[in-house]
Amino acid sequence: MKTAWKVTMSAVLLAGGLWAGSMLNLTAEGAGVGSQPGTAEDPVVTKSYVDQQIQKALQGGTLSPPTQAPAATATNAPAATTAPTKAPASGSGDTGNTGNASEIVDVKPGQTLIAGAGAEFIVRAGKAVIYSQDANGVADLTDGVDLANGVAAPTNHLLSFPRDGRGIAVQNGQTMKIVVMVRGAYTLK
Repeated sequence: MKTAWKVTMSAVLLAGGLWAGSMLNLTAEGAGVGSQPGTAEDPVVTKSYVDQQIQKALQGGTLSPPTQAPAATATNAPAATTAPTKAPASGSGDTGNTGNASEIVDVKPGQTLIAGAGAEFIVRAGKAVIYSQDANGVADLTDGVDLANGVAAPTNHLLSFPRDGRGIAVQNGQTMKIVVMVRGAYTLK
């Protein structure tokens, strides 16, 4: 009798567990867990909408709720939005470059590439030395060291120039130019 009782209770508990699980699944689907993308419960938004909302948030505007729009097609593609940019500041000296754009600069023997405050250089080709008017040097961000005046500038290292008046020049005795990738303001003397 005890064995029949155990089998019957096991069957009842198993059936009850299956029934409870199916009820929880139906409840969860009704709550939006199994919703299809693009429905009112799970709206699909376009990149342009997200970009507009980010711009509004950055400018202190209020966010608007998404509206249901038809799916984008080749003829109905959303227009791309661009973030407003600042007018570039004028560079000092002969040449200037501001912003995040990088520029390739060729420095001939006898010339010195002077960085504006906050500029970054990467020597791509040639042998260069650090130029500084004071005892402080240039930060080599790749190795985490300070390079003093006259020290060789390593190739393919990110060099940071915190103040005006520091730069790089072609190493003495070299007849070939150096190629430098520059980000920020600079002067070629």
